[in-house]
Amino acid sequence: MSSEAAPTRPRVCGIADALVLVGDRWALLALRELGFGVGRFNDIQVNTGAPRASLSARLRSLEEGGLVERRRYSEHPPRDEYLLTEAGRELLPVLADLRAWGEKYASPIVRGTSP
Repeated sequence: MSSEAAPTRPRVCGIADALVLVGDRWALLALRELGFGVGRFNDIQVNTGAPRASLSARLRSLEEGGLVERRRYSEHPPRDEYLLTEAGRELLPVLADLRAWGEKYASPIVRGTSP
């Protein structure tokens, strides 16, 4: 670190901007499932373990952020599925890198063993 004075406001940064959209456990896990081709709410919920209300809120925010789109697949009863947009698909390599990093550095910690 340099000895420069501390900034008077937060640094403008693409990482911070991205975290506004995807910086949540359930958002990232929902994107993972969509990347695997799992698009129905109940399947995403089962595969992520997310509480219904949390997953619903995350999918809504991902849709508002332009990463996910919703498409109706049943009228009676009304049911929607979720699909990645181009912006969402472009996150898949980032998720793959995060997964590889987690498998290398975080998994032993989570399991309570040392590498």
